Amino acid sequence: MPRHAQLNNIDHRDLRIATGRGATFGDDIMSALTFPAEFRDVQSCYPIVFQKSTDGSFQPVALFGFRQGQNLFLRGDGWEAHYVPLSVERQPFLIGLSADGEPMMHIDLDHPRVGREQGEALFRTHGGTTEYLERMSSTLLALHEGLRAIPAFVDALLRHDLLESFVLDVEMDDGAQHRLAGFYTVHEERLAGLGAEAVAALHREGHLQAIYFAIASLSNFRELIERAQRTQAHA
Repeated sequence: MPRHAQLNNIDHRDLRIATGRGATFGDDIMSALTFPAEFRDVQSCYPIVFQKSTDGSFQPVALFGFRQGQNLFLRGDGWEAHYVPLSVERQPFLIGLSADGEPMMHIDLDHPRVGREQGEALFRTHGGTTEYLERMSSTLLALHEGLRAIPAFVDALLRHDLLESFVLDVEMDDGAQHRLAGFYTVHEERLAGLGAEAVAALHREGHLQAIYFAIASLSNFRELIERAQRTQAHA
Protein backbone atom coordinates (compact mmCIF):
# COMPACT_ATOMS: atom_id res chain seq x y z
CA MET A 1 0.00 0.00 0.00
CA PRO A 2 1.60 3.34 -1.01
CA ARG A 3 2.43 5.76 1.81
CA HIS A 4 2.95 9.20 0.31
CA ALA A 5 4.62 12.07 2.13
CA GLN A 6 5.82 15.51 1.09
CA LEU A 7 9.60 15.28 0.83
CA ASN A 8 11.60 17.34 3.32
CA ASN A 9 15.18 17.45 4.56
CA ILE A 10 14.27 16.78 8.20
CA ASP A 11 12.10 13.65 8.19
CA HIS A 12 13.81 12.21 5.12
CA ARG A 13 17.41 13.34 5.52
CA ASP A 14 18.72 9.77 5.88
CA LEU A 15 16.73 8.15 3.09
CA ARG A 16 18.47 6.45 0.20
CA ILE A 17 17.03 5.27 -3.11
CA ALA A 18 18.00 2.04 -4.84
CA THR A 19 18.42 2.75 -8.56
CA GLY A 20 18.82 -0.78 -9.90
CA ARG A 21 16.25 -2.48 -12.11
CA GLY A 22 14.23 -5.60 -11.54
CA ALA A 23 10.96 -7.12 -10.37
CA THR A 24 12.07 -6.52 -6.78
CA PHE A 25 11.74 -2.79 -7.40
CA GLY A 26 8.35 -3.01 -9.09
CA ASP A 27 9.63 -2.96 -12.67
CA ASP A 28 7.70 -6.11 -13.67
CA ILE A 29 5.00 -4.06 -15.38
CA MET A 30 3.34 -4.62 -18.74
CA SER A 31 3.15 -0.93 -19.67
CA ALA A 32 3.79 2.59 -18.47
CA LEU A 33 2.13 5.92 -19.07
CA THR A 34 3.80 8.19 -21.63
CA PHE A 35 2.96 11.54 -23.24
CA PRO A 36 3.33 13.21 -26.66
CA ALA A 37 6.56 15.12 -25.94
CA GLU A 38 8.17 11.80 -24.94
CA PHE A 39 7.05 9.86 -28.02
CA ARG A 40 10.28 10.58 -29.95
CA ASP A 41 12.33 8.67 -27.36
CA VAL A 42 9.72 6.04 -26.54
CA GLN A 43 9.07 5.05 -30.15
CA SER A 44 12.70 4.06 -30.60
CA CYS A 45 12.18 1.18 -28.14
CA TYR A 46 8.54 0.33 -27.47
CA PRO A 47 5.13 0.20 -29.15
CA ILE A 48 2.95 3.17 -28.18
CA VAL A 49 -0.70 2.25 -27.81
CA PHE A 50 -3.71 3.79 -26.08
CA GLN A 51 -5.84 2.40 -23.30
CA LYS A 52 -8.98 3.52 -21.54
CA SER A 53 -8.67 4.60 -17.93
CA THR A 54 -11.37 3.91 -15.35
CA ASP A 55 -13.08 7.22 -16.15
CA GLY A 56 -13.32 6.34 -19.86
CA SER A 57 -10.59 8.69 -21.06
CA PHE A 58 -7.76 7.49 -23.29
CA GLN A 59 -4.11 7.48 -22.23
CA PRO A 60 -1.00 6.65 -24.28
CA VAL A 61 1.21 3.92 -22.85
CA ALA A 62 4.55 2.33 -23.74
CA LEU A 63 4.13 -1.42 -23.98
CA PHE A 64 6.71 -3.76 -22.39
CA GLY A 65 4.93 -7.13 -22.57
CA PHE A 66 1.81 -9.06 -23.53
CA ARG A 67 0.29 -9.73 -20.10
CA GLN A 68 0.09 -8.13 -16.70
CA GLY A 69 3.31 -8.48 -14.73
CA GLN A 70 5.43 -9.16 -17.82
CA ASN A 71 8.26 -6.79 -18.72
CA LEU A 72 10.25 -8.36 -21.54
CA PHE A 73 12.98 -5.73 -21.21
CA LEU A 74 14.05 -6.89 -17.75
CA ARG A 75 17.09 -9.14 -17.58
CA GLY A 76 18.39 -9.77 -14.09
CA ASP A 77 19.18 -6.36 -12.63
CA GLY A 78 19.16 -4.59 -16.01
CA TRP A 79 16.67 -2.97 -18.38
CA GLU A 80 17.52 -3.83 -21.99
CA ALA A 81 16.60 -0.57 -23.69
CA HIS A 82 18.45 2.72 -24.00
CA TYR A 83 15.44 4.71 -22.82
CA VAL A 84 13.18 4.18 -19.79
CA PRO A 85 9.91 6.19 -19.78
CA LEU A 86 9.82 9.01 -17.25
CA SER A 87 6.78 7.56 -15.49
CA VAL A 88 9.01 4.60 -14.57
CA GLU A 89 12.22 6.57 -14.10
CA ARG A 90 10.63 8.88 -11.50
CA GLN A 91 9.88 6.11 -8.99
CA PRO A 92 9.53 6.39 -5.99
CA PHE A 93 8.80 10.12 -6.36
CA LEU A 94 5.58 11.77 -7.44
CA ILE A 95 3.95 15.16 -7.69
CA GLY A 96 1.53 16.05 -4.91
CA LEU A 97 -0.29 19.25 -4.07
CA SER A 98 0.41 21.42 -1.07
CA ALA A 99 -2.37 22.93 1.05
CA ASP A 100 -2.55 25.94 -1.28
CA GLY A 101 -2.65 23.77 -4.41
CA GLU A 102 0.99 24.16 -5.46
CA PRO A 103 2.71 21.07 -6.93
CA MET A 104 5.28 19.65 -4.53
CA MET A 105 7.69 16.71 -4.60
CA HIS A 106 6.37 13.71 -2.68
CA ILE A 107 7.81 10.27 -2.00
CA ASP A 108 6.22 6.87 -1.51
CA LEU A 109 7.86 5.76 1.74
CA ASP A 110 6.69 2.16 1.27
CA HIS A 111 8.16 1.81 -2.22
CA PRO A 112 10.73 -1.03 -2.44
CA ARG A 113 13.37 1.42 -3.68
CA VAL A 114 13.28 3.41 -0.44
CA GLY A 115 15.65 2.52 2.39
CA ARG A 116 18.38 3.89 4.64
CA GLU A 117 21.32 1.57 4.02
CA GLN A 118 22.11 1.53 0.29
CA GLY A 119 21.43 3.65 -2.76
CA GLU A 120 21.50 7.30 -3.73
CA ALA A 121 21.30 9.88 -0.95
CA LEU A 122 18.72 12.66 -1.25
CA PHE A 123 20.32 15.29 0.94
CA ARG A 124 23.93 16.26 1.58
CA THR A 125 25.39 15.76 5.03
CA HIS A 126 25.95 19.48 5.58
CA GLY A 127 22.82 20.71 3.84
CA GLY A 128 21.44 20.99 0.35
CA THR A 129 20.10 18.46 -2.12
CA THR A 130 22.19 15.92 -3.99
CA GLU A 131 22.59 15.85 -7.77
CA TYR A 132 20.44 12.73 -7.82
CA LEU A 133 17.51 14.46 -6.13
CA GLU A 134 17.86 17.48 -8.42
CA ARG A 135 17.71 15.15 -11.41
CA MET A 136 14.61 13.45 -10.05
CA SER A 137 13.02 16.84 -9.48
CA SER A 138 13.65 17.72 -13.14
CA THR A 139 12.24 14.36 -14.19
CA LEU A 140 9.06 14.98 -12.20
CA LEU A 141 8.66 18.45 -13.66
CA ALA A 142 9.02 17.14 -17.24
CA LEU A 143 6.53 14.37 -16.48
CA HIS A 144 4.08 16.78 -14.85
CA GLU A 145 4.18 19.14 -17.83
CA GLY A 146 4.00 16.27 -20.31
CA LEU A 147 0.94 14.67 -18.75
CA ARG A 148 -0.93 17.95 -18.92
CA ALA A 149 -0.70 17.78 -22.73
CA ILE A 150 -2.43 14.39 -23.00
CA PRO A 151 -6.10 15.56 -22.91
CA ALA A 152 -5.69 18.00 -25.82
CA PHE A 153 -3.80 15.38 -27.84
CA VAL A 154 -6.41 12.69 -27.23
CA ASP A 155 -9.24 15.14 -27.95
CA ALA A 156 -7.65 15.84 -31.34
CA LEU A 157 -7.46 12.12 -32.11
CA LEU A 158 -11.09 11.58 -31.14
CA ARG A 159 -12.24 14.66 -33.01
CA HIS A 160 -10.90 13.14 -36.22
CA ASP A 161 -11.92 9.57 -35.30
CA LEU A 162 -8.30 8.43 -35.41
CA LEU A 163 -8.34 5.78 -32.67
CA GLU A 164 -9.26 2.17 -33.41
CA SER A 165 -9.24 -0.90 -31.20
CA PHE A 166 -7.03 -3.81 -32.20
CA VAL A 167 -6.33 -7.39 -31.22
CA LEU A 168 -2.92 -9.01 -31.63
CA ASP A 169 -2.61 -12.80 -31.53
CA VAL A 170 0.91 -14.11 -30.94
CA GLU A 171 1.82 -17.78 -31.35
CA MET A 172 4.97 -18.87 -29.55
CA ASP A 173 7.42 -21.41 -30.94
CA ASP A 174 6.03 -24.03 -28.56
CA GLY A 175 2.50 -23.42 -29.79
CA ALA A 176 1.36 -21.33 -26.82
CA GLN A 177 -1.02 -18.51 -27.71
CA HIS A 178 -1.03 -14.95 -26.38
CA ARG A 179 -3.76 -12.43 -27.19
CA LEU A 180 -3.24 -8.72 -26.68
CA ALA A 181 -6.57 -6.91 -26.47
CA GLY A 182 -8.14 -3.85 -24.91
CA PHE A 183 -5.80 -1.35 -26.54
CA TYR A 184 -6.14 1.18 -29.36
CA THR A 185 -3.87 2.48 -32.10
CA VAL A 186 -3.94 5.36 -34.57
CA HIS A 187 -6.04 4.50 -37.65
CA GLU A 188 -3.58 5.08 -40.49
CA GLU A 189 -6.14 4.99 -43.30
CA ARG A 190 -8.32 7.63 -41.66
CA LEU A 191 -5.26 9.77 -41.03
CA ALA A 192 -4.25 9.46 -44.68
CA GLY A 193 -7.79 10.39 -45.71
CA LEU A 194 -7.91 13.65 -43.77
CA GLY A 195 -8.26 16.82 -45.79
CA ALA A 196 -5.53 19.43 -46.02
CA GLU A 197 -7.30 21.73 -43.57
CA ALA A 198 -7.58 19.00 -40.89
CA VAL A 199 -3.93 17.98 -41.31
CA ALA A 200 -2.86 21.62 -41.11
CA ALA A 201 -4.87 22.05 -37.92
CA LEU A 202 -3.21 19.00 -36.33
CA HIS A 203 0.18 20.40 -37.29
CA ARG A 204 -0.68 23.86 -36.01
CA GLU A 205 -1.85 22.43 -32.69
CA GLY A 206 1.42 20.50 -32.35
CA HIS A 207 -0.12 17.02 -32.59
CA LEU A 208 0.91 15.77 -36.02
CA GLN A 209 4.50 14.81 -35.22
CA ALA A 210 3.44 12.84 -32.12
CA ILE A 211 0.82 11.00 -34.21
CA TYR A 212 3.48 9.87 -36.68
CA PHE A 213 5.79 8.82 -33.86
CA ALA A 214 2.97 6.69 -32.41
CA ILE A 215 2.43 5.03 -35.79
CA ALA A 216 6.15 4.42 -36.31
CA SER A 217 6.41 2.84 -32.86
CA LEU A 218 4.20 -0.08 -33.89
CA SER A 219 7.15 -1.62 -35.75
CA ASN A 220 8.49 -2.44 -32.27
CA PHE A 221 5.87 -5.18 -31.95
CA ARG A 222 8.25 -7.34 -33.98
CA GLU A 223 10.99 -6.86 -31.38
CA LEU A 224 8.51 -7.45 -28.54
CA ILE A 225 7.42 -10.75 -30.08
CA GLU A 226 11.03 -11.83 -30.55
CA ARG A 227 11.75 -11.00 -26.92
CA ALA A 228 8.75 -13.08 -25.86
CA GLN A 229 10.03 -15.99 -27.98
CA ARG A 230 13.50 -15.78 -26.42
CA THR A 231 12.02 -15.58 -22.92
CA GLN A 232 9.88 -18.64 -23.61
CA ALA A 233 12.88 -20.55 -24.96
CA HIS A 234 14.91 -19.83 -21.82
CA ALA A 235 12.08 -20.63 -19.41
